[in-house]
Amino acid sequence: MYREQRISGRQLLKRVFFKTLPVLSGYIVLGIGFGILLQRSGYGIGWALAMSLLIYAGSMQFVGIGLLTSGASLLTAAVTTLMVNARHLFYGISMIERYKGAGRKKPYLIFALTDETYALVSDGAVPDGADPHLYRFLISLFNHVYWVTGSLIGSILGAALPFQTAGIEFSMTALFITVFVEQWLTSPDHRPALTGLLASAGALLLFGPSDFLIPAMLLITVMLTVLRGVLEKGGAA
Repeated sequence: MYREQRISGRQLLKRVFFKTLPVLSGYIVLGIGFGILLQRSGYGIGWALAMSLLIYAGSMQFVGIGLLTSGASLLTAAVTTLMVNARHLFYGISMIERYKGAGRKKPYLIFALTDETYALVSDGAVPDGADPHLYRFLISLFNHVYWVTGSLIGSILGAALPFQTAGIEFSMTALFITVFVEQWLTSPDHRPALTGLLASAGALLLFGPSDFLIPAMLLITVMLTVLRGVLEKGGAA
């Protein structure tokens, strides 16, 4: 518990804004793409707002458009969601200690732990004098606002202007690459990143492109658990 807040609210918001700038640029573009695709599929701005506020899962929302237009059953939607977002189980496990003691902020921190938010909060870095739970909460909230804003803009543009939607879904991959590069450049220790790359490449070769994700996440979790002591010693050196 921080007895003294040595950083002002304005300074903290400024730090959070600059920390989330890569996600801002990506989520606005991605959200616009999602809103356009949703609008072109016959679902208006109300759907865009509800899905982005309550589902808030970029890749699953793109998949969800197909589920909506195909009339998929609730069971199909539930199983598909579990498969697409199973990686978040591993994100959550790794954040248990950091989110401990977050109080009323914890439910939202858990809900808002997207891939990009995880990339920003998983390093454990917190500005001097800031409440770590408030800092991570604001990062999560800012990113959520970016996504909702982009979705609404896309829905409005999709209704007003003609767009070619082919290739829009690749913007999600582009954002993942951007976040990975940003983390690579800012972190002095590249071993966790290399572990993830090697585990993913191995799982891809063994299981193929349609089934590699969950095995890759399991392998990454096991490898990082085994290497935890070595990585912590290296970080403290």
